[in-house]
Amino acid sequence: LSAEHPPDSVTMSTEERSAPLRLGSIAPNFKADTTNGPIDFHEFIGDKWVVLFSHPEDYTPVCTTDLGAFAKLEPEFTKRGVKLIGLSANTVDSHRGWIRDIDEISGSKLAFPIIGDKERKVAFAYDMLDYQDTTNVDQKGIAFTIRSVFIVDPTKTIRLTLSYPASTGRNTAEVLRVIDSLQTGDRHRITTPINWIPGDDVIVHPSVKNDEAKQLFPEFRIVKPYLRFTPLPKETTSAAV
Repeated sequence: LSAEHPPDSVTMSTEERSAPLRLGSIAPNFKADTTNGPIDFHEFIGDKWVVLFSHPEDYTPVCTTDLGAFAKLEPEFTKRGVKLIGLSANTVDSHRGWIRDIDEISGSKLAFPIIGDKERKVAFAYDMLDYQDTTNVDQKGIAFTIRSVFIVDPTKTIRLTLSYPASTGRNTAEVLRVIDSLQTGDRHRITTPINWIPGDDVIVHPSVKNDEAKQLFPEFRIVKPYLRFTPLPKETTSAAV
């Protein structure tokens, strides 16, 4: 195989591949069947935040651990006004059988919907397909999805994207941490430093001038003109639920 001449079975034309979605893009709307019934994605979002995450295929080992972990952590997402919705490149009937395995293996009670995307319609719209691993294909040679994560806010705006190869499971705690960072930043006009967790010091947003910062954050300190830290107790973050 070569990068210049990929096999025909996994070649994607420019017409098939959607324009890239960027941070700040409006999440494309779609209608789909799920394990909880049909949805219109924008109606599903409503006034909540949403984590949309994809899986290569049902009854596969890494995907099974992924979904079980998200199901067990779902109460923490719900407390923060976040809905979970999965996607896998199989039918809804297949998903329902797989959920029984997931719950048995993980000790979870998976309740959030999983989209049936056997035809890859949603995967194409969100550019979730695997263009790297030529073995990540179904029996017809159609590329499976990679492990994509999209965090979408109540305005239907994409706030975060993550892409993992099919071989690598996600970190659910990191997805929840990003939710806390985004929601807390929106509420308090701050940004969060490397490895931040709720309760750690945060960074005063660059748009906040020092005079205003004194009112908003009486304990803020200036490390450099462009770097100002302030305490922000966990009780004032989105994790305080």
